[in-house]
Amino acid sequence: MAGSVWGTLLTMTTWGESHGKGLGVVVDGCPAGLPLCEADIQKYLQRRKPGQSRFTTKRQEEDAVEILSGVFEGRTTGTPISLMVRNTDQRSHDYDAIKDLYRPGHADYTFDKKYGFRDYRGGGRSSGRETIGRVAAGAIGAKLLESLGVYVAAYTRSVGEVEIDDARFDLEERMNNGLCMPDAQAALRAQEYLESLMERGDSAGGVAECMIWGLPAGVGEPVFEKLDARLAHAAMSIGAVKGVEIGSGFRASRMVGSENNDPFIRGADGAVTKASNHAGGILGGISDGSPVVMRVSFKPTPSVSLTQKTVNCCGEEVETVVKGRHDPIVVPRAVVVLEAMAAFTAADLLLVSMTSRIDRIQDFFAG
Repeated sequence: MAGSVWGTLLTMTTWGESHGKGLGVVVDGCPAGLPLCEADIQKYLQRRKPGQSRFTTKRQEEDAVEILSGVFEGRTTGTPISLMVRNTDQRSHDYDAIKDLYRPGHADYTFDKKYGFRDYRGGGRSSGRETIGRVAAGAIGAKLLESLGVYVAAYTRSVGEVEIDDARFDLEERMNNGLCMPDAQAALRAQEYLESLMERGDSAGGVAECMIWGLPAGVGEPVFEKLDARLAHAAMSIGAVKGVEIGSGFRASRMVGSENNDPFIRGADGAVTKASNHAGGILGGISDGSPVVMRVSFKPTPSVSLTQKTVNCCGEEVETVVKGRHDPIVVPRAVVVLEAMAAFTAADLLLVSMTSRIDRIQDFFAG
């Protein structure tokens, strides 16, 4: 299976299935000497694990990570870091009824056409559980960035039509409600909306926003490996993502040039900065020193408890009701996945940027 590797110098290779023995990731290219322990990774996995609120699947998994290689005496060794999380609460029989038909909104049909075979137990590699490896790898990327004064945070911006009010924005609040919204009032309204959908067996979509602070100007390559292009690729690789925008995004198409341009000014410390940030911290595919801002839209969870029309493997039209344990909305648990992918991508491109200038290479090797 191609396409399970992400990154250029700092790479992750994820493996495992939703109902297999476990899932994991191999991270390569991490510099030696970075302080790292299982607790550093576990705190990220705790944010995505199931069963934490009434708005997530009831599947009970501890998602306890094991570091199998690449760390010695609390520091990375520079060799591949292998991480594993064991599955403990699979209920494969929940999927027996759909093994011969294609669930609407899922990858059942496309997997069957590509491989001539599919793992119907929870979707296999197309399951949201695949993101365990991404989050574990992203925790390492975030740790690397933090050592350089760069920080990444993602949160739920909207659930359906319910959107946070920037005037009430409180990043810490995202940890106080089950929807990961940095606005307590919006979270309450979103909960009421979701409860009404759950009563009739339906689901919702939403938007997650991710910000990167402290990324120095000059990160990203100007053609195919643009910072925004790589972030968009990373985000679109997450299941259920249907759209990405940077900075003002689609709103910029309704502006005029003089409004959308961010004037350059001298900051208090004399350094170049900007008076606004419509560009979302990226110009020409390269970071400009302002906060990087990305928004990602997620479709409604396709597994709903309503009767739906579909076809089976024989091409016969049938009706189905999806059983099992499913999230009524993807966004709250996907927030940390987006954060992890953004952190890993930024860390990788930051390492790539180290080779951009001969004077910096000379400074490093010649002292």
